[in-house]
Amino acid sequence: MLMKLKLRAAMAVGCVTLAMVSGTLRAEEIPLITGKQWTESSEQTKKAYLVGIANLAQVDIAFHAGKPPADSQSVIPRLARGLKGQTLDTVREGLDRWYAAHSDRLQRPVIETIWFEMVVPGLQSNK
Repeated sequence: MLMKLKLRAAMAVGCVTLAMVSGTLRAEEIPLITGKQWTESSEQTKKAYLVGIANLAQVDIAFHAGKPPADSQSVIPRLARGLKGQTLDTVREGLDRWYAAHSDRLQRPVIETIWFEMVVPGLQSNK
């Protein structure tokens, strides 16, 4: 079971990475995961999505080797600060709660919900 989860997470990261580095893909060709897909997904799929985002952030942080770009240059440093103290499970649970409470907003992209419901409040409380 753990091996299967690791494989799915690795596949998700690979797909995200491939989509991001491919010069032939345009932004409108990369689908955004919405609350509809989120609420219909298994716990493992939700975790794989979040692992992909976390791995992307970790790669960017490692690339900058402790010298993060200015906030105007990248969202990654703000993402990391805003989610400080969160775990994959707390983010997943927070998204589950938000979409359950806002079932009329299932068209909202998950990444937007993470940003405005978790990162922005996290940034304000970590000042």
